[in-house]
Amino acid sequence: MASGTIRYWAAAKAAAGTAEEPYEASTLAEALHRARETHTQRPEFARVLLRCSFLVDGDPVGAREHAAVPLREGGTVEVLPPFAGGAL
Repeated sequence: MASGTIRYWAAAKAAAGTAEEPYEASTLAEALHRARETHTQRPEFARVLLRCSFLVDGDPVGAREHAAVPLREGGTVEVLPPFAGGAL
């Protein structure tokens, strides 16, 4: 299991109520699951995550299965909501 940082941007930051938080997870799917559990008091958070794209250590995740995206020790996950147009 790796430890690192999740950074939230724009609407994801507002929904999480924080700009960043630590993760302890082996995969992106695991980190996002734990983040959802952490923010159960903020129902908007889970909804916003469904529309986000992700960077892991600067690399776009794209359409890859989140369970297949490994996280490394000291890594960074960037949570990026749509920035232009459309509704979250």
